[in-house]
Amino acid sequence: MAVKDKAVVRLTSSQRRALGRIVRTGTHPAARVRRAHILLKADADGPDAWTDERIAEALDTTRQTVRRVRQRFVAEGLDATLHRKRPTGRQYRKLDGKQEAQLVAIACSPTPPGRARWTMKLLADKLVELEVVESIDPATVCRTLKKTSSSPGSSSSG
Repeated sequence: MAVKDKAVVRLTSSQRRALGRIVRTGTHPAARVRRAHILLKADADGPDAWTDERIAEALDTTRQTVRRVRQRFVAEGLDATLHRKRPTGRQYRKLDGKQEAQLVAIACSPTPPGRARWTMKLLADKLVELEVVESIDPATVCRTLKKTSSSPGSSSSG
């Protein structure tokens, strides 16, 4: 399979020294050391520029990993290549402790007139009505209630 537009790694002498320190000292995460090894071996101006296949075999990784490291170095530079990106889609808690307590209090209160029990949608609507939150999904209400053992949303049977 032919590789189109192979990213050519060209390291400066200061980058080579920095990468050499990373691979020699034992204080860095294994993934960072592996990426440093890949860049050193892939350096087109280095003493021995290796093919992706040879690098992958020597470092016990895949050609795809070597290709991604090359591409990231060319596109984003040395720091971005060596350091892991922070997750961008991280989910933070929708309700804090006080809001969770208010939710449980509502769930344990008498049901609205004409209703036999609270539904997740009714609880979500009530939280918005009482201005506990600006908006909330019924699924979030359900997940929050499942964390408490005495709630209507609990999966425990007693």
